[in-house]
This record gives sequence, structure tokens and C-alpha cells, in this order.
Amino acid sequence: RTGSRAMTAPLRYRIWPKDPAAHLYEVTLTVPEPAASGQVLAMPAWIPGSYMIRDYAKHVVTIRAESDGLDVPLTKLDKSRWRAGPVDRELTVIAEIYAHDPSVRGAHLDTTHAYFNGTCVFLRPEGHDDAPCEVDIAAPDEPVGKDWRVATSMRRMQAERYGYGLYEADDYAELIDHPVEIGQLTIGEFDVQGIPHAIAIRGRTRVDMARICHDLARICEQHISLLGVPDGLDRYLFLLDAPVAGYGGLEHRWSSSLVCARDSLPTRQDAEVTEGYRTVLGLVSHEYFHLWNVKRMKPAVFTPYDLSAESHTGLLWVFEGITSYYDDLALVRSGLIPVESYLELVGQTITRVLRGSGRTKQSLEDSSFDAWTKFYKQDANASNAIVSYYAKGALVALALDLKIRAASDYSLDDVMRECWKRFGQTGEGMPERGLEAVCAEVTGLDLNDFFDASIRGTGELPLPRLLAKFGVEHHLRPAGDSKDKGGKPSDKDTGPWLGATLSDNAGKSVFTVVANGGPAERAGIAPGDVAVALDGVALTAANSDRRLRTYRHGDRLELVVFRGDELLTTKVRLERAPETTCFLQLDKEAEADALARQAAWLETGSI
Repeated sequence: RTGSRAMTAPLRYRIWPKDPAAHLYEVTLTVPEPAASGQVLAMPAWIPGSYMIRDYAKHVVTIRAESDGLDVPLTKLDKSRWRAGPVDRELTVIAEIYAHDPSVRGAHLDTTHAYFNGTCVFLRPEGHDDAPCEVDIAAPDEPVGKDWRVATSMRRMQAERYGYGLYEADDYAELIDHPVEIGQLTIGEFDVQGIPHAIAIRGRTRVDMARICHDLARICEQHISLLGVPDGLDRYLFLLDAPVAGYGGLEHRWSSSLVCARDSLPTRQDAEVTEGYRTVLGLVSHEYFHLWNVKRMKPAVFTPYDLSAESHTGLLWVFEGITSYYDDLALVRSGLIPVESYLELVGQTITRVLRGSGRTKQSLEDSSFDAWTKFYKQDANASNAIVSYYAKGALVALALDLKIRAASDYSLDDVMRECWKRFGQTGEGMPERGLEAVCAEVTGLDLNDFFDASIRGTGELPLPRLLAKFGVEHHLRPAGDSKDKGGKPSDKDTGPWLGATLSDNAGKSVFTVVANGGPAERAGIAPGDVAVALDGVALTAANSDRRLRTYRHGDRLELVVFRGDELLTTKVRLERAPETTCFLQLDKEAEADALARQAAWLETGSI
């Protein structure tokens, strides 16, 4: 790595859950050969996979340094770095770090468990990026944690399986790529092509572990069959937190951190793939596909990562959008869900994109580039101003795959295999137009107009026409109610459109999203307004769907809200609900060539 020097003596870390009730870790770093002019130590400002400056140094409560038993002065250089005074022996730095972020991006410690990402707790000694690292994971003082186990993909040196002790990593970049979960864990193990895999679940679950291991193995097999086993993948661990509610994930090179609602996991009484469990399987599939797409094959600007500042790229649609395409596709290809269930998921993705007018204002390339300041820092106007490089990126990947398949003997699968060979196996970063160049080389097609329109433009994607060539019908309808996610036909009597979303907030019904150009915006309603009454009768998040169905589009009503502590009255004219809800259906009259293309695309065999 540029700017680093090889070290033979390892950096030695020790992390101890010092005070779980106060959410404090004590983290010790010993640098055997500190810089002669004074060792600089830094905390990362962000974590790979989550593109927002998080300034993890803000959680450092106290920090001190010593050498040979004597105190060494530390000088703060900026928000994330310190310089130790010069010493001619090894340097030890001790920090107390506050950990009360339960997300997959953070560190958390209380009397029920300990969790951390290395970016949150491990100081980086500048100039030692290539030094091997040893980590002593210490147990909290009893009685806390006496029945806890340790789950991490880090290699064990002197530690029992799932136990405290000494672990190792090749360098600092690997060190911070192994999240650690410590607590009361339910663990399942399975092999995929001879590679040990495991899932460690935290939470009071009655999960059918045999089933979830079977299903995860099917997903992993599917992805490996597409791109092959990455070099160095000799183990893999899913860390799953299962609280009463929640959803999220973050990818790593040998593991992933996941959060899902407890009731979404299958029990022994569940025979079918429920909607909640399907969501969990899609999440698992997404993070596993990242083994190839972003953890090893990366944008050029990420090779190596600069964790001190933003690293802008227009390619997040490739690494998150294409991953979002293959995550659900793998579920139908592996036989875990039927084709109809997959089409429902695609319809829901199309619906999410169509319901935001931001798709007409921000290109996918700009969405990727501005992730740091827009996508990860969304406000009440987000749906009017930005487009998701996850959701629209998945739809562009779908359109690209279908377009290639319809016009050649190739597919996006072939393009991804070549990208993996060129940018993943070599470690060479993908240039900003790298995927586009590979598409042209592999398929022989001129796709410039497609990429200009779909990646750098803001027009609608040609999905209805493309899907028709694969025996799939594309339909649009109004939303049935505020909970309608799309993906299915609906026979609900759709009421008129107010053009705003009401949500319950601490017992108050608050307008959270106001659509550009909609009735509510034209009436002067703003995000944050508290609904009081519509046409003289109380309006709430709970009764809004029912109330609106009693009117017709064109009706002009009195709407009363609180803005702050002021009561405002305005007139609103209801409109016809827009047809932005999508559902896809198999074409029962599709011709044989369309059915053959469909079978090849979904890998379903004869249809």
C-alpha cells in the first residue's frame, strides 16, 4: 500500500469490555517500532460500505500514551488524529471508547452483549498499514458475560472456538474488516463447496436453524456458481442480530453483519417462505454477493480506501445496484422462491423508484457520487430530490441484462464474470466507465445510448418493452392505500390523492413526505406539520386512508394543521391518485421464444 512500510513485529491490540453498564471499552494498542519523530495515530472517519463521514474519533472519551512505564504526551492534530511524543522503545496507547450505536456500522456494549467494528475502536498508527495485527479479545468482569461466546471471522491464534483470547489479521485493512459479536449466541454451521460457513444469531429466537442453514447454503452455492470461489475465502460468518424490529446489513470480506426482525426468522412450525423470511433471505443474498462485488472488485478510488475523507465515485450503482439485482435473482435461481414471488419483488422495486420524483432530477451517476451528502443524509425532501442507486441501480441492471440477452448470445452474467476476472482477481480498481467498456467488449453491442440515458440521464427505463420479450407483463395502477408496496394486483377502491404521507410521531400525526406538485404542497402543507382535521373531522395517520376514500378527486376540502404552536387552515383540492404502483405478471400467451429467454434468464429450466 502506498505510504506504508512493511513491519515484522506485529501491532498488538487488546479490547476489553471495561464497563458494560456505562458502554465503555478499553482499547490498548502497542506499536513495537513507533516513528522516530513521534507516532501519529488516527481513527477512521468512515466505514467501508457505508458512505458517510461518521467521525468515529468522537467516541474516544479518554486517551493516553506510555512507554517503558513512563507517560508520553499526546497532541491532538485534528478531529481524528493524535501525535505521540518521540520514544525509542515501544509505544502503548490506551483509549476509553464509548459504544452505544447498535447499528451494523457501529460499536455497542451493554450488560447483554458486546459488538464492534474495528473502525470504531482500533487506532491506526500511520506508516504501519502493512504490519500484521494481533488482537486480544478480553472478557468483561463477571458476573457480566459469564455465558457469552465470541463470534468473528478473524483467525484464531490462541483462542478456543467462539472464545476469548488472541486473534490475528494480516494488516490494518483486514483488522477492521472483521466485526465481532460477543453474547448469548445461537450458532449454526454448514459447508459450501468445502468452505466452512456459520451463522451466529443474537436475540431470543426459536429459529429453525437446520432450515436457515440449508437455505443460506443454497444462496451461497448460487453466487459461487456465478463467479467462483474468491482467492483466500477459507471461511465465512453471518452475524445476525434479531431484535423485535429492524433491518440492515454491512458487508465484509469474510463475514457480514445483519439485522432483521425476530419474527421474520423461520421456526419449525413455518412451512412456507413468509414475506418476512423472504426479506431476510434477500438481505443475506445481498451481503454475500458483496464478497465479489465491492469487497474484492472495487472502484479505483477505493484501492486502497482513504478512511480519513470522502472518496467520491459514480460507480456505487454498479456495486450496490447490480448487487441489489442479483440478491433477489439468486432466490429464484436457487429454487427458494417461485417465479411469481420474484416478479413481486421486482414490481416492488419499480414502485419504489416510480413513487419518487427525484428520479427525474438526479441521475444514477450523480446519486452514486453524492451519496456522502445526499443519500446517507436524507431529509424530508429526499424522495423529491434524489434517486436510490440501490433501487434504480437494480432496475438498470435488470434492463441491461434483458437488453443484452435479447440482442446477443450473452448476458449480464458474462459481463460480471469478465469484470471479476479483470478487476476482482487482479485487485485492479474499476475505472469510472469500466463496466461500460467490459459490456461492449463481451457482448459486441453498442450500449452507449443505453448508458447515457439510464446512468447519466433521468428518463424512464424501457422495462415494459424489455420484459415483454421475456414473457412478463408490466402493469401500473394507483396505490390501494398508504401501506401498498406494489408488486401485486389490487382490487381495493383507491381513494383520491392528497400527495402527502402521514406518520405517527410520539402520538401526533405528522406530515413526513410532501410530494412535489401534489395537492398538499399546493395547499401550503410542509413536512413537520401536525394534522388536526380534514373537512372538520379529525385527521390521523391511522384514519387517513379511510377518510380519503369517502371523497372523490376534485373535491375541495378544508385542512387544518399545527405548524409549531400555530394553527393553520388551508384549502386542498384532492386529485386522482397517480399510477405509480407496479406489478408484473407472467404472460399466459407468451410465445415459445419468449418463454425460452425467460427460462434462461431465471434459470428455471423448461416452462
